[in-house]
Amino acid sequence: MTTAADMRSVVADANRIVIKVGSSLVTNDGKGLDLVAVNHWSSQISALKKQGREVVLVSSGAIAEGMARLGWTQRPTEMHKLQAAAAVGQMGLVHAYEAAFAQHNIQTAQILLTHEDLADRKRYLNARSTLFALLRLGVVPIVNENDTVSTDEIKVGDNDTLGALVTNLIEADCLIILTDQRGLYNADPRHNPQATFISHAQATDASLEAMAGGVGTGIGTGGMLTKVLAAQRAAKSGAHTVIASGREDLVLTRLAAGECIGSELQASEPVWSARKQWMADHIRGLRGRLTLDAGAVRALTKDGKSLLPIGVKSAEGYFEAGDLVSCLDPEGKECARGLVNYSSAETRLILGQPSSNISTLLGVISHAELIHRDNLVVLN
Repeated sequence: MTTAADMRSVVADANRIVIKVGSSLVTNDGKGLDLVAVNHWSSQISALKKQGREVVLVSSGAIAEGMARLGWTQRPTEMHKLQAAAAVGQMGLVHAYEAAFAQHNIQTAQILLTHEDLADRKRYLNARSTLFALLRLGVVPIVNENDTVSTDEIKVGDNDTLGALVTNLIEADCLIILTDQRGLYNADPRHNPQATFISHAQATDASLEAMAGGVGTGIGTGGMLTKVLAAQRAAKSGAHTVIASGREDLVLTRLAAGECIGSELQASEPVWSARKQWMADHIRGLRGRLTLDAGAVRALTKDGKSLLPIGVKSAEGYFEAGDLVSCLDPEGKECARGLVNYSSAETRLILGQPSSNISTLLGVISHAELIHRDNLVVLN
């Protein structure tokens, strides 16, 4: 770990940023939506967009806002009440962000996700495509857990984890977690006045988990431990994480200007190699096998190309678009694996054909590639 004060923030060089805002910040410690704070964040995000950066906002606060609207002073334990609070609070949360960003002529979009959406490969790719489309349109996606229907997300989920999942989903450069604390300490500063602040560390440093405490407030479900684990998850796709106080004046624009604020947990691997490692080691359940010709094998393993239908000789198994399939060389040895863009039935219709024939054979073309290079990992 280092504490060099003159280091340049990783946010300064980030083009695609995911920002997560905690419940205590959004709802002023549970008192109701803090519209002043929401306006400050929208103003800063507007400034980031003017610099050419893409921003996705992951916001907690639906349940807390619902509790405030319903007059509840304590977070309920019954699932149906939590879901009801989320449904009520989501109305105010979305309206507040929409109004705040409208002052800067920025469109917003609501995206409600569950962990299941990101675990299922077809839904994962659909969510990814939607987010990329919104970013291309200059829209700021406002992401939250779908707490009204997802029981697991309310019981054990947290938006720190969701922020990391979204970071990986869109291959963001940086995850900024805004909280009600300055950042990460080597002990709980509320109980240990000798606790030392950690300004810089590697996200994969195993000692960070031991340092992190439990839930910080009674308003949200996350604590410093969930933020450390989120940083570790984000690092798997090469994204750096900054944990900082959302009450710090102009925290987002100052981070973007290179100022080091809060705790910076750096990814130890570059984006590309980390993502390839994730695909190779952590995705399970091969659904099919594609046998390639020698030219396609060379294109994948030597030239860094995508897999086109024309290079596929045969397809085995039953799979849907977004499933993981294995790519075999002419001798039957696995040379790559990736997330396929077409179902097994569609693949059998277009294999051996140039991409220009896909629309004729299928009636529509969603992708020119059978497996895009971004969704493919070459195996040794």
